[in-house]
Amino acid sequence: MKPASLFERYRLGSLDLKNRIVMAPMTRARSLQPGNIPSALMAEYYRQRASAGLIITEATQISPQGQGYSWTPGIHSPEQVSGWQLTTGAVHQAGGVIFSQLWHVGRMSHASFHHDGQPVAPSALAPDAQVWVVNERGEGQMVDCPQPRTLSRKDIQNIVADYRQAALNAVQAGFDGVEVHGGNGYLIDQFLRQTSNKRTDEYGGTVANRIRFAQDVLSAIAEAIGHERTGIRLSPFITQRGMNDPQVSEAILALAAWCEQKGIAFIHLAEADWDDAPQIPEHFRQSLRETFSGTLIVAGNYDLAKAEEILAAGYADLIAFGRPFIANPDLPHRLAHRLPLAQVRDPATLFGGTATGYTDYSTYTQQEETL
Repeated sequence: MKPASLFERYRLGSLDLKNRIVMAPMTRARSLQPGNIPSALMAEYYRQRASAGLIITEATQISPQGQGYSWTPGIHSPEQVSGWQLTTGAVHQAGGVIFSQLWHVGRMSHASFHHDGQPVAPSALAPDAQVWVVNERGEGQMVDCPQPRTLSRKDIQNIVADYRQAALNAVQAGFDGVEVHGGNGYLIDQFLRQTSNKRTDEYGGTVANRIRFAQDVLSAIAEAIGHERTGIRLSPFITQRGMNDPQVSEAILALAAWCEQKGIAFIHLAEADWDDAPQIPEHFRQSLRETFSGTLIVAGNYDLAKAEEILAAGYADLIAFGRPFIANPDLPHRLAHRLPLAQVRDPATLFGGTATGYTDYSTYTQQEETL
């Protein structure tokens, strides 16, 4: 059997992906204000990138309480659902497949996003981290996250219900499925780790208890929209944001075993992609593959050679690319033909702003024509 190629078709549940390239979720903070409403500009941005086998949108808060950064889009109001219909319509028309990434930041938030000035978390521990908040003058800056309040059992039930409703809203908005954001130190990740979860009830302590919240969320969503349309993103090896828990891989593998049992569509591994990040150990990749027979997506500084290598090893089925998609809307074409990749022109355009540095990157053929 010849090894899988990045450019072959792939079957994800009932969806036919035209290649094994995924556009990774990336926050770009361009929703319309007030109301964090997805815009026509966002629809154009995603449409331009619809040659990916699968697009996973930027993280999208499931409720006002789930927000931690300014200008990120939501999926809890009717206006937001209508706004997202522009994006899903444009992507489908261009022959793409698109999932919504559902997000609750937990303690990775700021007082200004909460009526009572308090973010929520499994335990009342500040993350020693910062979030991007726009002040009254419209200027964005990084600010410290305050100490959160501890979630009651009732609060937890309400959040699970918010996830379920957000998944139903996503389907109403035209999405092909959802990815639950369970990584990067946000709410689900906060439950998974002993460093951030000091609870003594059924949601804390043992591995079985720490994965319970993730299970509750995935069960509620899978029941509402179907397990074949439900995936989760996890980032086992993140060490920042007060998340360094050497035992987290045990929790992740336990959760993966449960996902296998429940027929969850995919697990998306966000590998650490900053310079001094720990490498993912080979034995973890092997254990994950042995535990979970569904679709495995990996993301984190992949290039063509690394992507082909991990596909050949059988450790992943789909490869997600983040930053390269920003400046290369036609990334699959460039990778297939080994064409040079454009670089991000101005980092200031990554978060917030206009079409500049967002929808004004050209495809390779457009570049050639203008030379």
